[in-house]
Amino acid sequence: MAKVIKVLKGTKDILPQDIGAWHRLEETALKVFSTYGYSEIRTPIFEATELFARGVGDTTDIVNKEMYTFEKSDRSITLRPENTAGVVRSFIENGMSRLSAPVKLWYKGPMFRYERPQAGRQRQFHQVGCEMFGIKQPTADAEVIMMAVDYLKALGLNDLEVEINSLGCPTCREEYKRNIKEVLKPEFENLCEDCQTRYEKNPLRLLDCKVESCKAIFEKPNVKEVIQSDFICEECAEHFSRLKEYLDKSRIKYVENKLLVRGLDYYNRTVFEIKSNNLGSQNAVCGGGRYDSLVKNLGGEDIPAVGWAMGMERLNALLPEVEVEKLDGYIVSNSMEDAVMLAQELRNKGKKVEFDLANKKFTKQLEKASKVAKFALILGEDEIKSGLVSLKNLATSEQVSVSREKLGELI
Repeated sequence: MAKVIKVLKGTKDILPQDIGAWHRLEETALKVFSTYGYSEIRTPIFEATELFARGVGDTTDIVNKEMYTFEKSDRSITLRPENTAGVVRSFIENGMSRLSAPVKLWYKGPMFRYERPQAGRQRQFHQVGCEMFGIKQPTADAEVIMMAVDYLKALGLNDLEVEINSLGCPTCREEYKRNIKEVLKPEFENLCEDCQTRYEKNPLRLLDCKVESCKAIFEKPNVKEVIQSDFICEECAEHFSRLKEYLDKSRIKYVENKLLVRGLDYYNRTVFEIKSNNLGSQNAVCGGGRYDSLVKNLGGEDIPAVGWAMGMERLNALLPEVEVEKLDGYIVSNSMEDAVMLAQELRNKGKKVEFDLANKKFTKQLEKASKVAKFALILGEDEIKSGLVSLKNLATSEQVSVSREKLGELI
């Protein structure tokens, strides 16, 4: 016997009994995002490696450790670890900057990161997200947060907490970075290996560290004082203040978190996360922010942008299971010809029906019908002769005889 080939570690099949949950996420996204004027975009699953090195940032764990990269025809190609860089690349390449601002796009699909698989985190995972281009005002930041909250609420996640922070602009951030490096200099040897690298390349990313020993250092009074300082310039402070006003007007609850920096290098000014307390435990379900320099860094014009992404596996884990939808009817008959004809009549009317392709015994067919359908459509000899169908409600066991013409109205 040949060796059984199994699914690779960090990947999962999405089986028919689970697909309803995914349809719920996708259909709700289309419905909610359309009300905000967003259009769906689908970019390739693989891109030039340089796109992510320049876009996501060469100091990030994603680029340094987690990308699936391979060589093909002397080109370095990478499976997308996130989709913002790809959407920005498409925005530039397809001349969307010529469109009237704002340009609003949303996406869904698989992403790939080589990391340790754990609950809710796979090496192939799925995200749904949005990007808005062309608006520098905080109205854009507020709208994408509002849309994320509306989407989560439409899914049934109501106990939400929004965390926000401002990273300022590149100019006002420089002194903050210097201050962080200065206060952490005596602690350098106690930082984890990754943070020692970040110390030189991107000190802000130190604050994103999840290692407990580093988090303890950030809680020391002298370090915490620097982290909590108001370093942003007047213009950035005004932008952040206006964002909070818009959120207040929208009655969106939020808290400020000075440690919130996000894990990608392209963010500036607004960054945010949304956490859900569904099922009794807090889970981050959405992360995003403003990335005003990314379009220019990837070869486009100087166009501001803001967006977010959500892990779809994480969302599904927080939501109740979706029951497998039953067929409208299952045809029970020993006459294949009549079963085929009735099935096609009903399918042409948009009804979901099946019949036994193997022509098993009547009792076996009824047994199958009770498991997969709302109604059994019985075509015995008497029914075929009279032109009727015995319609059995499999939930109540009520049974009536109806004409084939009226059958489609009753199931």
